[in-house]
Formats: sequence, structure tokens, C-alpha cells
Amino acid sequence: PQGGRTVALWEPALLPELVGENGAPVRRSAGAEASRVMADLMAEGARTLTFVRSRRGAELTALGARARLEQVAPDLVDHVASYRAGYLAEDRRALEHALSEGQLRGLATTNALELGVDIAGLDAVVLAGFPGTVASFWQQAGRSGRRGQSALIVMIARDDPLDTYLVHHPQALLDKPIERVVIDPRNPYVLGPQLLCAATELPLTDAEVRAWDADAVAATLIDDGLLRRRPGGYFPAQGVDPHPAVDIRGSTGGQIAILETGTGRVLGTTGTGQAPATVHPGAVYLHQGETYVVDDLDFEDGIALVHAQDPGYTTSAREVTDIAVTGDGELSSHGPVTVGVVPVSVSNTVTGYLRRALDGEVIDFVELDMPTRTLDTVAVMCTITPEALSDNGIEALSVPGALHAAEHAAIGLLPLVASCDRGDIGGVSTAVGPGPGTTAGLPTIFVYDGYPGGAGFAERGYRQIQTWWAATAAAIEACECPAGCPSCVQSPKCGNGNDPLDKAGAVRVLRLVLDALARH
Repeated sequence: PQGGRTVALWEPALLPELVGENGAPVRRSAGAEASRVMADLMAEGARTLTFVRSRRGAELTALGARARLEQVAPDLVDHVASYRAGYLAEDRRALEHALSEGQLRGLATTNALELGVDIAGLDAVVLAGFPGTVASFWQQAGRSGRRGQSALIVMIARDDPLDTYLVHHPQALLDKPIERVVIDPRNPYVLGPQLLCAATELPLTDAEVRAWDADAVAATLIDDGLLRRRPGGYFPAQGVDPHPAVDIRGSTGGQIAILETGTGRVLGTTGTGQAPATVHPGAVYLHQGETYVVDDLDFEDGIALVHAQDPGYTTSAREVTDIAVTGDGELSSHGPVTVGVVPVSVSNTVTGYLRRALDGEVIDFVELDMPTRTLDTVAVMCTITPEALSDNGIEALSVPGALHAAEHAAIGLLPLVASCDRGDIGGVSTAVGPGPGTTAGLPTIFVYDGYPGGAGFAERGYRQIQTWWAATAAAIEACECPAGCPSCVQSPKCGNGNDPLDKAGAVRVLRLVLDALARH
């Protein structure tokens, strides 16, 4: 039975004594706030599970809770831990057992504990940020109060436009139905591995392949020596076992093993797609409460070497992105505005990383020389004529900053209408866009799917662009910062150092587009 639940939405306050990137105000981080809330709940006798958005965040939150418990409940310091994917299986099982038996009173976790592990008897759940979908929110919230007792759910807003929007518009979270899953089953990058798995379980008939319009995909699998055509249908080639190669998380390119220098001890793994941003040389890596610094990243051998060190700061990678439109796609004109979905080729390079003090203040930027990754995918595109921008008070010198800020915020709000995570998508804005036909050379905003061939997120965004961009404008306006901060228009991954950004101009751009869509 499920008991009554109290839901609290919490926005951390701005810290006027601290200064962030480009002079932006700094909020107390959701992770730091979650650490304090978890520790205080534990001190009051509540068994608490805290969900965070990243592996590193789980480690930092557990460390912060321990530090807080040393002040308010020293006897509980050893009863809090972190849990995440990337730990060895035996370590995860030990943590699950300790939580179930009550040996642990608090656990900071990624969504690795959202599904698949039976945990009962929890009194409270703390969410350090919106988990990306309403379904995930209620799944995580439902981890507490499972034995009929009442439960507390606290969602603490991160420095993120979507979180800002939700804490100021709670009905968009609490009254919203569970999202429909967004997927493009005819994407050859998705369909190929699935066809191969299906053929391994039971031979595919010609009719089944035609039903998915998959003749070309099947032919490619045959040419690659993975599938064989026989009179009875399609069969896997001898010795092919495709299931381990299909990553249910959607990442591509294999895994990087994280090893301790000197001992060779395996600390964990990360995907090759995430490695340039998470285990680049100089990155701070956290594992079970211990801090490491990355010495080397070798893509060829699939290894990242780290050594134990507590440098007293955190790191966050910065990326530069270029985009090219590779086809016509689907476009619709609305007076001075054109919106649509187009195929694109995206080139992404990690250029360096920011070092931040533990209170959030920026220390410096360290340059890196990392390989460029190229992605063929799908983007929602919006172009606006310079004349329309000028008529709405956005002069030529302000255009790049206004587009840039609108792009950042739009990326943050797309999960509101498409069941995706901010990490599943990316964006580019330019005052002279590479669009097709008459859109070439116009000021342009792109938001693209971060998966080969597209995942359907951009398509959903295009179909829901009025809802999406209206919420984006509302989120920017709800943020009390004067000129832009991570809660509205700054991006943690921006390779341009979040410069230029024009917060007021972004709202004008979004309102201009919404007005054009409504009138034409």
C-alpha cells in the first residue's frame, strides 16, 4: 500500500557574495542543498534516498551529507553512501543489501536505483533536480512510503531552465500526465541492431522486414556479414551474438575502463561518447567518496588512468559545436519566421574545462586538445529575418547574444514536451545560418538529437514548438537574475564561455517567433 505523500518544490537562493562565469550570480547548488536536506532528514530519523543527475553528483552529495552529519548527528556519519552505475556488480549488491537491512540510513544515487531493485521502508526521497520526465519523477518519488506510511518528496531545482520553470509552475509537473515515449523505430541506427536481435531469436520473414520498411537496412546487414538470406527468411550469420552490442541507454561506441594508475584496479566504466567530457586529462573523478584526477585518456586501448588526489575543486568540460544542413527536410514559413526539421551533420570538440572551487566560484579555464566527434542526426531549425529582429528591438550587434541565449534556454526546456534528457540533445545558434534554400544566411537556431539518425526529440519539439517556446520564454522571465545565469540562459557545456548572451533579447526572439506562428 502507498501512504500519503507531501511534495515540496525548492529553489535554492542566489548567493550574492559569489560570482560565476561572466559575472553571473551563483546559486547554492542543488547537490549541496540535497546533501543538507538528506542529512537533516536522517538526523530526524527518516530513511532517505536522494536522486541526483550524474555519477559525480552522487559522490559529491554523499560526501556533503557526511560533512553535515558530523555537525548534526555524528553517529550517522558511517550510515550514508553513494550508489551509481559504473560500480562493480558486487559493490552495488552490497549497498542494496545494506539499505534494505537498515544498515544505511541515507543513500545518494543516480537513476540506477529508479527501477529494478526492490527497496521498501523509505521515509523520504530527495531529488536534486528534475529527472527529465514526469514518469521518472513519479517513479523516483514512489520509492518512499511503500509500506503504507506517509512520505516526503523534495525536489530541489538545479541551475537549469526546465527546473526553474517547474518550481514556478508546479501544475506543469504535478498535474501533467505521463509522457508518451519518443522514438523513431525506422532510424537505421536503431532498426539495424534490433532486426539482428530479432533474427537471432526467430528467423525474420520477408513480410516482417517489409512491414518495417527495412529492406535497405537488412541488405546492409547482409553486406556486413551479420545477416544471411535464405529461402525461409533472414538468419544471423554463424557465431553472431548481437544482444551484448545493443546498449539500452542508447550510447554508441563502446566503453572506457577507468583504472587506478600503479595498481591497475578497475574503478568503473564510462561510454566513449561521454569520455571526452567526463574523463579527459585533468578531470576530477569521484568513486565511492574518493577523489581522483585523470592522468591520461586512451581511446584506442579504451582506458582512462587516474590517481587518488583531492585537488579542492571540480571540473566541467566545455565543447565547441559546428553544424551543417545535409538535406531539405520539412520546412514551414510563417511570415518572417521559418521553422522545420532538417537532417544535419554535427561536429563536436571538447576544447577544455573549467575548474570551480567547491563553493561554485570559477577558478580558471584549462585548454585541451581532444579529437572531434561527428554525428549525423536530425535538428529542429528556426530562422528569422534580420528585418523582423530589428523591428522587435534586436539590433544587429545584439543578434548573436539573443539567439545564443534563446538556444540555451530552448535546449533546457525541450524535455518538457519530449521525453528526453538535456544530455540527449544539443544546439547551435548563428547570425548567418547554413539553412537550405531561401533560409541560407539568415539568423538561425538549431536544437538537435544527440543520437545517430535522430531519436525523435527534434521532431516532437517541432510539432510542439509553440508550447515549448512559450514555456522557454516563461522560464527566462521567472528567473530573478539581472542578465542571465545557469538557471535561465547559461549552459554548463557552452564552448564559447557563455558569451555573448542577451537574456532580454532571448525573450524578444522567442515572443517574436510565437507571434509569427500564431498570425501566419
